[in-house]
Amino acid sequence: MERLTQPEEEAMQVLWQLNGGFIKAVLERLSEPKPPYTTLASTIRNLERKSYLRSEKFGNTYRFTPAIAAEEYRKQSMHSFVGSYFRNSYKDLVSFFAQEQNISADDLKEILDMIENQKPKP
Repeated sequence: MERLTQPEEEAMQVLWQLNGGFIKAVLERLSEPKPPYTTLASTIRNLERKSYLRSEKFGNTYRFTPAIAAEEYRKQSMHSFVGSYFRNSYKDLVSFFAQEQNISADDLKEILDMIENQKPKP
């Protein structure tokens, strides 16, 4: 899966929320400062080229729908992030946040409870 630029990811976030839409609808939902319409159109076409979006023609415009679920993208991004910055070690990732005091002992206990109580998949 090809990595997304920040503008591409912002457009995808909106399209996931809308479950698809037209460029104008995406532009209305983006936070300030909004890119020019033509810049957003190029960004969305790049997302289609990268196979993140599908398009359907309506008259002289296109409606774009996500070709990948937000959860799948999140999973792939996390795996890539952990691989790049923590040598594929989730233990190192958690250790980093613990050392930086971004995660409390209570949070760690809650995570352990979640892991221990996770039911095996059938």
